[in-house]
Amino acid sequence: MVLLRRLLGDVLREHRREQGRTLREGSAAARVSLGYLSEVERGQKEASSELLGSICEALEVPLSTVLRDVSDHLALEEQLESVPEPVPHPAVAVPAAPTGAMHVTNVAA
Repeated sequence: MVLLRRLLGDVLREHRREQGRTLREGSAAARVSLGYLSEVERGQKEASSELLGSICEALEVPLSTVLRDVSDHLALEEQLESVPEPVPHPAVAVPAAPTGAMHVTNVAA
């Protein structure tokens, strides 16, 4: 299951890094402690709507853009989760050489 707070943190970090800003610069601009912003970016803390608004304002990125990016990331994660794991093909013995020696190989179905 995908945690929304992790995706939100990833998107916020992406926007901050795209601007070449450090975590310290981002936290100062958003008027939030460096440790708290770090926890939000790592998906360890849930950002309140007020905090999220402050971070977006500090990054000069509309909240709607951040939420759209999170939605896009979430859609990709959901698609990846719905893809079934590949089933290994059973091993089948086949002749390896004219001497009659046998070796095992995987056969694609």
